Amino acid sequence: MEKKKLTTASGIPYAENENSMSAGSRGPLLLQDFILHEKMAHFNRERIPERVVHAKGTGAFGTFTVTADITMFTKAKLFGKVGNSCKMLIRFSTVGGEKGSADTERDPRGFALKFYTEDGNWDLVGNNTPVFFVKDPKKFGDFIHTQKRDPKTNLKSPTMMWDFWSLNPESLHQVMILMSDRGTPFSYRHLHGFGSHTFSMLNAENEKVWVKFHFITQQGIKNFTGSEANEMRGTDPDHAQRDLVDAIERKDFPKWDMKIQVMTKEQAKTFAFNPFDLTKVWPHADFPLIDAGTFELNKIPLNYFAQVEQAAFAPAHVVDGIGYSPDKMLQGRLLSYPDAHRYRLGVNYEQIPVNKCPYIINNYERDGLMRIDGNGDDSPNYFPNSFDNIEIDESYKEPAMELDHQDAYWFDRNGPQDNDHYTQPGILFRKTMTEEERKNTITNIISAMSGITGEKKNEIINRQLCHFFRADAGLGMAITQGLGVNLDENRMKH
Repeated sequence: MEKKKLTTASGIPYAENENSMSAGSRGPLLLQDFILHEKMAHFNRERIPERVVHAKGTGAFGTFTVTADITMFTKAKLFGKVGNSCKMLIRFSTVGGEKGSADTERDPRGFALKFYTEDGNWDLVGNNTPVFFVKDPKKFGDFIHTQKRDPKTNLKSPTMMWDFWSLNPESLHQVMILMSDRGTPFSYRHLHGFGSHTFSMLNAENEKVWVKFHFITQQGIKNFTGSEANEMRGTDPDHAQRDLVDAIERKDFPKWDMKIQVMTKEQAKTFAFNPFDLTKVWPHADFPLIDAGTFELNKIPLNYFAQVEQAAFAPAHVVDGIGYSPDKMLQGRLLSYPDAHRYRLGVNYEQIPVNKCPYIINNYERDGLMRIDGNGDDSPNYFPNSFDNIEIDESYKEPAMELDHQDAYWFDRNGPQDNDHYTQPGILFRKTMTEEERKNTITNIISAMSGITGEKKNEIINRQLCHFFRADAGLGMAITQGLGVNLDENRMKH
């Protein structure tokens, strides 16, 4: 192996990397030892701000391959032919914990995908659940605060969590999933992924449909029980990351199938509920899964910080043939995710190699912190101009968006026809879960709600119990008994 000289960041070779210059062997250090200052100053700045959510995670590179023809729905070049493939990056994560938290915490799991396509990078940023806790982005920050730490004690607070959930019945569907064993996956290899939001697809005839993305694990679903997750938290807090790294290194490459659900615009207008509501799922009986592709994870990043910690995903990044929808939470994320990356990584975060499109990039953005690509050299930094040869390709222009003729207003997200928060959670409990899963879910809920404290304890518990009873009477009664709540006394008080 060819030997390399030790140099500073500016390329200057130096020899003393372990001993600081001092006035005598036991004297004070000299200010002129700039190597000492360079090393310490860089060390002090090694930590960039951690993600506000999804701070703890792991990533891997892989290959996505188109396995079925869906050109009747989308003109995206990636899906133009069966057999097409592209390089991709995935980042799995927990949501509420800090960077050093345990992989087995009861929490949703982030499922973020970056496809490096010839039409640009396509980011599909979802979770291992098809729904979410809230349906309006104004509530997102408030919700996340309840999942973090109490501003007084700096401790996680079941009281904060259940107070918020009990005051927001729209959360019930996701709470039911979280409190089941699906809230503690065995590993990242053994969980499904979902785009969660409603997106759109546009075909070559400019016909639009609404779609949901599903990623079905070929490894099969495998979860911890609550007690198993707690035990693993103390045994190996990095269990999920270790499991993924070890599997790929032994060439047991994990795989997922991409499937889509499709709803026409006409179906959306007459559907029983708002199809753009992130707290609801589309029934598979009405909108069956359609095969689209498969992906395999086959490479661990060579450097975690460079290729995972600096990876930035944004649902705003869609490619021609794939678009947005009126999903309010999606609309909010279109702004908030790129903004978070600009704060955490800098305005030029898309020049970082892991985020950079490997194909052509032409625009008039210039300057900003850490510009590393030549800053456009001597080309014009304005448009239109008379000097360069950058042209707009009209074929990428989308047709006009059809909007309902309504007044612009702050509509109640839980108004008429949008306030059924109980039917789907009840179906989930009665029909989707097995007897063992129902039992574990009840146990997990009782354990979690037992942590509610303070003068509002009974009020919060009773409010949440009402939601459980409305979803399923048996569920409500089992939790009531497990918490030792006397229903007759409550009736007397109220």
